Amino acid sequence: MINLIGTYNCKSDAKGRLAFPAVIKNQLENSFSDGFVIKKSVFEPCLELFPMAEWNRVSHQIGTLNRFTRTNNSFIRRFNAGVKIVSIDANGRLLIPKDLLEFAGVQKEIVVSSTINILEIWSKHRYENSINNAVEDFAALAEKVMSITTNIQKDVS
Repeated sequence: MINLIGTYNCKSDAKGRLAFPAVIKNQLENSFSDGFVIKKSVFEPCLELFPMAEWNRVSHQIGTLNRFTRTNNSFIRRFNAGVKIVSIDANGRLLIPKDLLEFAGVQKEIVVSSTINILEIWSKHRYENSINNAVEDFAALAEKVMSITTNIQKDVS
């Protein structure tokens, strides 16, 4: 599993190409030849960029769902809506499809943020609103989420 690190302010050009900072290009270097998948986020108004190996892991997990269950079939269809295969060019730029740019409200100012194994691509304005206007106090959220993880680890040991 890839472990991406960092949050970076970036800019797109007139064609909608996102120029990744060198630190992101270095982290993704081993994934360049395999390509990437970009899609709408399930929970946020941003895009998710998956290195192909990570996309294959998620697809495998989703592929185990019973497609003859209406709920599963609906989820699979909606999860894959707007999914595109993309690549990063020799100059370290990603051409973001126009429909996905519109979905995320991405214009010139962009934030690229790692979420462990994928990158989120945000309009700078939406990212700042998401971080600053979080409904739940981050300390309370961390306690809730990480205590569950800690309990699971204790049960496995």
